[in-house]
Amino acid sequence: MAKKTTIRKQTIDPESLLLEKKERAKSVIKILKKVFPEAECALHHTSAFQLLVATILSAQCTDERVNQSTPELFRLYPDAAALAASTQADVERIVRPLGFFRNKAANIRGMAQGLLDRCHGEIPQDIEQLVDLPGVGRKTASVVLGTWYGIPSGVVVDTHVRRITNLLGLTTSQNPEIIERDLMQIIPKSEWIGFSHRLIHHGRKTCIARRPQCADCALLQICPRTGLEPLK
Repeated sequence: MAKKTTIRKQTIDPESLLLEKKERAKSVIKILKKVFPEAECALHHTSAFQLLVATILSAQCTDERVNQSTPELFRLYPDAAALAASTQADVERIVRPLGFFRNKAANIRGMAQGLLDRCHGEIPQDIEQLVDLPGVGRKTASVVLGTWYGIPSGVVVDTHVRRITNLLGLTTSQNPEIIERDLMQIIPKSEWIGFSHRLIHHGRKTCIARRPQCADCALLQICPRTGLEPLK
């Protein structure tokens, strides 16, 4: 009678896996700092209010397209009071090229009214107060707090960050909230703001969704390229 062979499953120690991810994240940060030493938010703005409006408008839209529409919007509605007093039709006309223009117009007008009602028209420096405003999610709040105030309230997870952190093996989730929690575990708080900005720039320049330039990527030596075909 033939002997049965027993296949032992390899167990991965969670602590060892976390340590490995921390080390890889540390290397990613170091390399990206050299490649993008001055990485900044691509949305044009001159105030926290403008940044908040632009970030809300950037949902499912490129920053470049948002930057084409916001000059007129900010000229007509420079602050919360002016935007709250606007008409839905006038704002829709300006933001129509950005897609979902009805919802976006309603969101920024509602946000402006919320600022007047709850915050005396000023942008709060607290994430809970920000996400309590109409149209403001955690990602939007983190962008404003990090970019304008330099407050690391979380790791901004946009489509670039979600895709590249999976390729790098820093997370296995597609859920932005879970990804953010994973990243906050392995990235020092002092790097939360810059990490997102640099990874977004990297996604636009090199790690492009449909045609990643892996052969020219500064992260190639430490990237497991999870889900991609082997390089030839």
